[in-house]
Amino acid sequence: MDVSYFWTGWSPIWHTLLVGTVGYLTLVVLLKGTGPRTMAKMTPLDFVIAVTLGSAFGRVVTASDVGLAQVVVALVLLVAVQWALAAIRSRWPRARRALDSPPVLLYYAGDFQSKSLHKHRLTEADVHGAVRQSGNGSLAAVQAVILHQDGSLGVIAEGSMGDGSSLLPFVERNQGDSGSPG
Repeated sequence: MDVSYFWTGWSPIWHTLLVGTVGYLTLVVLLKGTGPRTMAKMTPLDFVIAVTLGSAFGRVVTASDVGLAQVVVALVLLVAVQWALAAIRSRWPRARRALDSPPVLLYYAGDFQSKSLHKHRLTEADVHGAVRQSGNGSLAAVQAVILHQDGSLGVIAEGSMGDGSSLLPFVERNQGDSGSPG
């Protein structure tokens, strides 16, 4: 067996230490500078950037043919693209519609929204699980269950509905389709 499988000298070790340290610190500074939104619960856009950053960083740490400046440029580019898309998304409704998935009503006022459940590959058991996790033992105590952008299920208890202003746009959209929510 060739010893180069185990040892190729100090140069790749020093390269990995330098690139790993500078790359890591660059990521920390970039992510801190872009604010907590970058590290919030992930939307599909956030997930793509997280996977891409992880993949890029993982590759460059062990690739001795990649220079330090290229590592920093790659990481800055990826975070800058994510920041730019987030800024565009926050300013223009068309971009928001293209980049985001709106919340989806899964259960409302005693009725499961079968079309929404089917479309998002969820079951009534998933809704029941979310209700239990929210501390409710029965759907009778629940006004609505929403599928959020990050894939989590939100439960709105009967007494917490208030005027429904954060829910009504989704109820009204669904009512317009079939006469009842969903």
